[in-house]
Order: sequence, then structure tokens, then C-alpha cells
Amino acid sequence: MSLQDMDIYNGHLVLSVNKKGFPMLCSVNLPINFNYKHQMEVDDLNPWYFPLPSNLCTVVPGSNHDFMSSVYRVVLSSPVMPDVIVDYDMSRQKYSIVQQEEVKGVSGNRTRLPAYEADTFCLQNEKENVLDFESERWKDFSSAYCCERKEVVSYDGVRIPLTILYAQKSWQKGQSHGVLHGYGAYGEVLEKSWCSNRLSLLDRGWVVAFADVRGGGGGDSLWHKSGSGLYKQNSVYDFVACADYLVNEGYVHRDRVGAIGFSAGCLVVGAAINMYPDLFRAAILKVPFLDVCNTLLDPSLPLTILDYEEFGNPQIHSQFESILSYSPYDNVTCDACYPSMLVTASFNDSRVGVWEAAKWVAKVRDSTCFECSRAVILKANMTGGHFGEGGRYGQCEEMAYDYAFLMKVLGMWNNK
Repeated sequence: MSLQDMDIYNGHLVLSVNKKGFPMLCSVNLPINFNYKHQMEVDDLNPWYFPLPSNLCTVVPGSNHDFMSSVYRVVLSSPVMPDVIVDYDMSRQKYSIVQQEEVKGVSGNRTRLPAYEADTFCLQNEKENVLDFESERWKDFSSAYCCERKEVVSYDGVRIPLTILYAQKSWQKGQSHGVLHGYGAYGEVLEKSWCSNRLSLLDRGWVVAFADVRGGGGGDSLWHKSGSGLYKQNSVYDFVACADYLVNEGYVHRDRVGAIGFSAGCLVVGAAINMYPDLFRAAILKVPFLDVCNTLLDPSLPLTILDYEEFGNPQIHSQFESILSYSPYDNVTCDACYPSMLVTASFNDSRVGVWEAAKWVAKVRDSTCFECSRAVILKANMTGGHFGEGGRYGQCEEMAYDYAFLMKVLGMWNNK
């Protein structure tokens, strides 16, 4: 178990923890008796673990500014459950559902909100935490969309969490198209909350998967450290292992696999493409961090000094050699057949320079197979920043463009 965050109130302490890779919340009554002669564990404090809908849900604290309040508000979401606002009464150890996002055109089912099971999380006093929640129900779409969590064995035997999402009616084993998301940096967990935009792909039989490779967030800080600095290549090998798993287990057809990376996540995707050019048939690199060596050698850039801790300092010889070994821009395979790529950049991006995407596209077009290089597209936003132009409609247009690219490149067998 690792402690992620905490909130303190007049009579309660709220702990945000990650146990075995799953997010959890619990409250501890204050004041705490510190008359212990041994090291205290969380369970020594008789915590109340907040009941959550599933192990795959995303937990985001709401607006909790009243120090005297005993009610803690959170927003829960999962790949198959739209955002739901829940109030947890820590004094009475009960909860109430305030509101849930409405989704039209999709049939769902209402399910009772269960507490965590003791045999899964080995919680103490679990019977005391199981209350009567029959009156409180939330709506999910697990009857229409299947969300699975697998553990993929990487090259060194480490198990990598892989979340797989698909429509039960449209998916065809061994024949479907699929796209794999990856990030693996700064200890951040991939965003896997509800997104109605994905329904466009899922209803066409696509598989959407999320690889929580090393370097990102995990059960403890070691997960981040084992995918950063001198160990950065672990992130790349983990991503490749997850892509192979989707193909070998029949989730996706071998010739219909795509990859998506954002910012530092593009380092993982780009390095994977360099190592295995035939693994993916399409890739989307959004505001990509690809020219790692040159960027980290320029201390005048805003994030360079801070990124030494994450990727290493190329002014140190041993770290320079490590960075050079995986830096996507420096390892483009000459005359190889690369996948079709959509590379996006923002002119006003203060985090990743617009030139990184432009340099990558130019080098891939110049160095790889002539036929394949024509399918490398550079799409530059001349007004937006690192997170795009913003606005609801702008984001929808950007997502539509991405999906159109994937469908055109990978082909469609179900033209809904």
C-alpha cells in the first residue's frame, strides 16, 4: 500500500491510498491514539474504507472545503460507468449518490454499490464496513461493454497491468481493430475514466486498451523509479509486451493494431516503433517528446532541469549513453517500413517544442521506406498550447480527426 494524498477535518482524516494497484479511500476518526510501541499500519487505526463500485474506477475528490463537515464528496468513474458524484458520511459510515452523468442512446443496468471484498484486499473489520446499500444504485454499461484487467508478463518477468475495453456485441475474437494507449512517466496513472467519445470506436468492434507500464503510477514509488532514468527502457519493453498480448490472446488482429501516446508517452510509443517497426500499423503521437537528447542538453528550455530526475542528465556520460540508446529521434531505423503516423503539435506549447514533432516527421520521411513515409502526417495547431485549443467542440473535432485517421489507415470491416 502507498499513500497518495490526505485531507484533514475536525473529526476525521481521509487517506487516499493505492493498494495492489487499485485506488482506495478511507477515513480515520480523530484524534488518534498514539500510545503505540511498534510501527503503526493503516489498519491499526480502524479505518472505514469507502465502498467503491469496482476495482477499475477512478476516484477524484470533489470540493471539500468545510473543515467541520463529516461528509466527503468524490467523483467516481470507470471505463463502463459515467461520472457519479457520491457523498460519504464518515460519522455514520454511509453514502448517498448525488448525481450521475446521463448518457443517451446506450442501454445500461443499475447495480448495487458493493464494498471491497476481504479476500481481494485483505481488509480488517470488513464485516463492519458492509452496510445496507440496497437503496443506493448507480448506472453502468457493463452489459454492453466489457472491461477487463489483465496482468501481462514483461521481458523480465514483471507483471504489467493492462486494461482492455470492448463492446460485447461488436467485438470479434482475432479479427477486431485495436488501439493501445501508453504513457509511463512522472508516476502518473493513465486516465481510464468514462469517455463517451470511445463509444464511436467500441460500437464498431474496436478494442481500446490501456497499458500501465513502469514509469507511470502503480502500487508504490518503485513502479515509477523502475521505469525512469537508467531504467527507462523498461517502459518501452512493457508497452511492447502489452501489444503482443492483445494479438496473441486474440483481442486484436495482428495487422490492425494502433498505438496512441501523449507528450512524454510518445517517447514510449516512438521507441517501441523504432525497435519493432512492424508491430503497429498506425500510431498517433500528440505533442510528442521525441528528441530527448537534444532537449535535455538545452537548459534554457522550461522543463529541462526538472526532467533530469525523470529521464537523466545527458551531461553525465553514463546517463547520456542510456538516453541515446532509446531516444526516438536518434534511433529511427533506416529503410524500414514504419506504420502510418499522425503527429500533432501546438505552436504555443511551452512544455514540448513544436520543432520536436516537425523534426521527427522530417527524419522518418527521409530515412524510412519511401512508400511508408508518405503516410506520416504532421498536423500543427497554430493557436493552441500543450493541451490543445480547448473548448468542448474543439476537443470533439480533434477526437473525430484522430478516429478518422485510425479508421482510414487500419481499414473498417464494420461500417456503422
